[in-house]
Amino acid sequence: MDTADLLKKVRKIEIKTKGLSQQIFSGAYLSHFKGRGMAFSEVREYYYGDDVRAIDWNVTARFDRPYIKVFEEEREMTVILLIDVSASNIFGTKKCFKQDLITEIAAVLSFSAIQNNDKVGVIFFSDQVEKYIPPKKGRSHILRIIRELLTLEPVDKQTSIGNALQFLNNVIKKRATTFILSDFFDINYQDALKIVRKKHDLIALQICDQREQRLPNIGLLHIMDLETKQERWIDTSLTSNREAYRQQWLSHEADIGTLFRKFAIRSVKIQTDEDYVKPLIRVFQSK
Repeated sequence: MDTADLLKKVRKIEIKTKGLSQQIFSGAYLSHFKGRGMAFSEVREYYYGDDVRAIDWNVTARFDRPYIKVFEEEREMTVILLIDVSASNIFGTKKCFKQDLITEIAAVLSFSAIQNNDKVGVIFFSDQVEKYIPPKKGRSHILRIIRELLTLEPVDKQTSIGNALQFLNNVIKKRATTFILSDFFDINYQDALKIVRKKHDLIALQICDQREQRLPNIGLLHIMDLETKQERWIDTSLTSNREAYRQQWLSHEADIGTLFRKFAIRSVKIQTDEDYVKPLIRVFQSK
């Protein structure tokens, strides 16, 4: 993709996603994510009826009369996008590839954040961290994120959500609202999830395609795992083969659901052939 084509594509994504974030998500984003933490504001003298647990004992000792700490709701957040760039996202049988859908959703979330004066950072990952963009504000920063979404060529093909979570925990010290955009084919990240969940607010956006869930009856079908390059033929005319494929998907979904419920992770599934607006709104409206 040459520079002119890239700029056109970035601009097209900006126009579409910025409009969506302004018209649909800003209110929901603000009401759901703001005011979830308390930040120290000032110290003032204690008045009858104040919560004694808020007394600042150091200041009280210094002035020989009681003072309390005053807190206010935090109005600025850090939003981190953990974006899966492994090879399995170069797949889609309907409207778009999974990676195209991830790009648009990431742009919508980024514009929603900066419209509410929040910082946005991105961790691109495969089975290693491919690139880290530290949190910042501003339109130029979001456009850089979109350019990276469109042009990043990962070194590795496979997936390690655990490595991405560990990196997040190491580089982001302040509590952050973190969206994980992935197909979640990797499920070996329970230990990392347990650690990160205590520090950060995690939301899982599972991106999937209907052909990952069930096979059509079209006879012999050649399939390949894009991450491992393993290939095989399936006779889709046999009901037993189609059902075995379906049960493998349902088992995978059950494992993911169990993991998310165990750690109270809010999640939503978004398909390549559906509008992502309603699923995202469900995330913002969930408690």
